[in-house]
Amino acid sequence: MSIASANTSMRVPAGFRNLLEGLVREVLREQPTDVVAFAAQYFQKLLEQREAGAVDPVAWGAMLED
Repeated sequence: MSIASANTSMRVPAGFRNLLEGLVREVLREQPTDVVAFAAQYFQKLLEQREAGAVDPVAWGAMLED
């Protein structure tokens, strides 16, 4: 059985790189034992900040990438 390979290119959404860099920075700083739970809490906190009217890190990161 063979699977044909497709030559597809995927585009990373604007601001995604900056968002992940922020997570990595915090993981390295905190050194959590459960990285998945830490990431969930990290993103929940960012979501709450965005909904409260604070700066949206994704939009801000997208501006930096341009």
